[in-house]
Amino acid sequence: MVQKFRGAALFLLAVALSVTAAHAQTLKVAIVNAQKAVADTQEIKKAQADLGAKYQPRQQEIEKLQTDLQQIQGQLQAQNLTPVKEQELTLDGQQKQKKLQRLSEDLQQDFNQDRADVLGRAGPHMQAVIKKLAEEKGLDVVIDTSNTLYYKPALDMTAEATAAYDKAYPVTTAAPTAAK
Repeated sequence: MVQKFRGAALFLLAVALSVTAAHAQTLKVAIVNAQKAVADTQEIKKAQADLGAKYQPRQQEIEKLQTDLQQIQGQLQAQNLTPVKEQELTLDGQQKQKKLQRLSEDLQQDFNQDRADVLGRAGPHMQAVIKKLAEEKGLDVVIDTSNTLYYKPALDMTAEATAAYDKAYPVTTAAPTAAK
């Protein structure tokens, strides 16, 4: 009886493996680097340029403070400073250092928030584009490269996803409005 059970179990295992193998042969898979696909879109490239322009004045202010601090440091290293001048330079340097730190932190926080907003809109759009591409191509599964150890390059549809995104969500180039 145990022998019959083992035989039946082996037979069922063999059938299950052959069904799985047959199904796996018809499985249609594609690979996409979703992060790269989003980063390469015209929308993201425009957003990066817009953010660069938006934050350029603040970045320039930070760079000026850094230059001022270097100059103060150089003056403090001079041998012929009076104690009063040394104290003035030290206080000025401390104030500028605090301002620099505050501006840098604020800039980083604001930039990160704006970037997250842009990516928060683009991510779901890219998912919809990839889903539509997968349905059009009759794909069973699309795998992101971030968790993939190996794949054949022919399975990669990242560039196709970017092109489809750009077509679905074209970037408008509105003329800049004058600041009031």
